[in-house]
Amino acid sequence: MDLDLVREVLQEEPRYRVQQVWEWAARGASGYAEMTHLPLRSRALLEERAPFSTLTLAHSSTSVDGTVKALFHTHEGHPIEAVLMRFRDGRRSVCVSSQSGCPLTCSFCATGQMRFRRNLTAWEILDQALHFKRIEQLEHAETIDHVVFMGMGEPMLNFDNVVAAARLLPDLGVTHRRTTISTVGWMPGLTRFVDEVQEPIRLALSLHAPADALRSSIMPVNDRYPLEQVLAECLRYVALRGRRVFVEYVMLEGVNDSAAHAAELVELLDRHAFKVNLIPYNPTGMYDGSSREAIARFKSVLDAARLPSTVRLTRGRDIAAACGQLAVEAGVSDTGTTAPPAGSAAGGV
Repeated sequence: MDLDLVREVLQEEPRYRVQQVWEWAARGASGYAEMTHLPLRSRALLEERAPFSTLTLAHSSTSVDGTVKALFHTHEGHPIEAVLMRFRDGRRSVCVSSQSGCPLTCSFCATGQMRFRRNLTAWEILDQALHFKRIEQLEHAETIDHVVFMGMGEPMLNFDNVVAAARLLPDLGVTHRRTTISTVGWMPGLTRFVDEVQEPIRLALSLHAPADALRSSIMPVNDRYPLEQVLAECLRYVALRGRRVFVEYVMLEGVNDSAAHAAELVELLDRHAFKVNLIPYNPTGMYDGSSREAIARFKSVLDAARLPSTVRLTRGRDIAAACGQLAVEAGVSDTGTTAPPAGSAAGGV
């Protein structure tokens, strides 16, 4: 739903018509035909000149645990993936992408191995969430209630569109407190987030290493924006907003998962300012994931120091929809070959 295009198409109509269109779309309408408050001539004009979605669904996969991964194409054929996670307690969380591909090349992340195409518009981001809202309402009489910007791409590289989309999510039934924007620590966007975003949107930091040398070896962005600088900005967020920062820490066997690494993490993070999410790694070819025993050993060090931590539940691994796996198969062309995606979901689901 590109509301800017809708506004252009309906420029001769009363201004409130555009708001009516958005209200219908945000409630989960599947097309203009359902928008019975609009005159028939307006609906016909929209059908002709304003595609109902900015994205085309190319492929969808469902995991044994109920997780759904969707491969979309933009109007020019660029691929993006998004994931719906269904939890037993009734939560419905959508992991959205902010870019097609990612330019930051973190070595453990499948998306970083894709070719970067472009930033997504706010409407393209929202259409990922709207797609899953329609599915849940139609098939399960449920609705989405959480959104995480942890799919393809670095959200802070697309700050304006990401924040614009996040600010509209309450219209879909997703409150700001249930919205999380993740970053690897891209400082220009992170600083703007701290300074400009007054809404209680959650901040997550993709950390993955407790020291600069190790972090730089797996996340090249750390050479540009080292830990001290990034963490200082996170602490400024905590001081201004009074909310913890969530730390994402993917567990890589023999790389960052020793008790010594855990002890370094304890020294690095203020336990009053950060909460650590330990993420079992979903192999994408370069690393092996840490064993359950190694993860438990790591967490015991954090627990002893009273640094809050949880082990993230892995979902959608069998359809390559889990953390670090979002990356459209190399054979998918820019013009939209619809081969099933081979791996998907950068940021961390």
